[in-house]
Amino acid sequence: MLTKRESGILMPLSSLPGGYGIGSLGAPARRFVDFLVRAGQSVWQILPVGPTGYGDSPYQSCSAFAGNPYFIDLDLLAADGLLSRADYAFLDWGDDPERVDYGLLYKKRLPVLRLAYLNFLRQRPLPGCDTPYPDDWYAFLFRSDNWLPDYCLYMAVKQENGMKDWQQWPRAYRLRDPATLEKFRADHAGELGFWAFVQYEFDRQWRALKHYANSRGIRIMGDIPIYVAADSADAWTGGRLFEMDAEGHPLRVAGCPPDYFAADGQLWGNPLYDWPYHKRTGYAWWVSRVRHALDIYDILRIDHFRGFDTYWAIPAGESTARHGKWEKGPGMDLFRALHTALGDLPIVAEDLGELFDSVRELLKESGFPGMKVLQFALDGTDNEYLPHNYPRNCVCYPGTHDNDTLLGWWENGASAEKQSELTAYLALTPQEGLRDGVLRGVLASPALLAIVPMADWLGLGSEARMNTPGRADGNWQWRAAETALTPALAGEIRTITARYFRARAAKPGGEDTPAAPAPGPAQAAPQKAQSNEKKSVQSVQN
Repeated sequence: MLTKRESGILMPLSSLPGGYGIGSLGAPARRFVDFLVRAGQSVWQILPVGPTGYGDSPYQSCSAFAGNPYFIDLDLLAADGLLSRADYAFLDWGDDPERVDYGLLYKKRLPVLRLAYLNFLRQRPLPGCDTPYPDDWYAFLFRSDNWLPDYCLYMAVKQENGMKDWQQWPRAYRLRDPATLEKFRADHAGELGFWAFVQYEFDRQWRALKHYANSRGIRIMGDIPIYVAADSADAWTGGRLFEMDAEGHPLRVAGCPPDYFAADGQLWGNPLYDWPYHKRTGYAWWVSRVRHALDIYDILRIDHFRGFDTYWAIPAGESTARHGKWEKGPGMDLFRALHTALGDLPIVAEDLGELFDSVRELLKESGFPGMKVLQFALDGTDNEYLPHNYPRNCVCYPGTHDNDTLLGWWENGASAEKQSELTAYLALTPQEGLRDGVLRGVLASPALLAIVPMADWLGLGSEARMNTPGRADGNWQWRAAETALTPALAGEIRTITARYFRARAAKPGGEDTPAAPAPGPAQAAPQKAQSNEKKSVQSVQN
């Protein structure tokens, strides 16, 4: 999968500037693609794009297949005649353009999308057409039949039950009584249709964006969590796929033991897979999930890869992750099944954390590139996270979304000993600066792919940290300032990455200028048709 020296930027969709309260799949995303091209980058890494729930974490989504309604671009809906700007431009989307206010989005985004759905339903067929809906509506329904009906039903029943966790629903709904669900479908056809429409619009806009990115030479690295959320359509419908009792309650849940990030470990609460059952099905659910992910991403990062080798199983009801135990995962048996069904797998394995030798063997046998993080290197030893030790077949980072930014880590998390160690190892100087010195170490490493978080290129502090593991709230909120992603910064990134033979060559009049808009929602025929810049750190603190 990795064949040459390249670089990319980690920038969550939610962190894009512009849009209405959060980054979106329309102009904000295309502008970022253009920025990547000017910067000579090859890969745009994002976080999971599924709907977020309690805690706003993209790693705790109510569906392993659905897209986040918040990312649907309202201006594109207006261009398609489904909204007018007067329907949404006046709404309060938050008083801080550099933070996502998920509470406001929850209250205001869905009513706007419901209005777009009503306008979708009011379309009239063109002469000679049987229905008012475009062909791609029916194609989407057909393509998504293995997950969309259950997801729409889950969301509709959840609405009917005051958005409670499905394990708190009345028993007939919780255990999916056929007669009860059939009556609900008949009585709530409009609500089911709305949730299907939302996913159709997400899919339509996503595919147009991906086409635009790929046409400009940018590959998108997506991300999926290894586990599904406890409150999700997947857990509600999964049955034997998970370790659950007859009432649908998990027997054991996922997490990880005490580590660098959390003294009590991390209690994620996800239901654990019944791996022997998955094996008996030929890993059919996993084949379906990975097929879907590779249909929408060019490269797939799987979070918590070590869980396929050994995973931390915590008895349900525990208040911390301390009392879990290690269990054996499916190992290469799963990946052989995926390879047989899907062919070559452009997968990146998130292999961070406590690793046993068996995890390293699994990674080696799979052939997948793992991850190396410079912030993990500073423990006084010649360890695997120091850049000179990186293998070619890996993706390296100064830090990930779970780390503080470089500046934040330097100011708030790095001891004097670690600062001294880093300064000596990288020969940091006041003239070069912390950012450029650390990124030099990452970009000059042997790793074929180097990914730098956007907040680090901007030289931002802890205010731009995406996630603090173990903290329940205040995460996933950072957004770049409207004025941050300048041509000057793109040029600087190109110069620095080119120095280490990672930047794509500029093509005058081609790659460095925005391409003609790719066919997509904003350029398609109407639905009736059938066919804050922050200054970078300039000195090293002593």
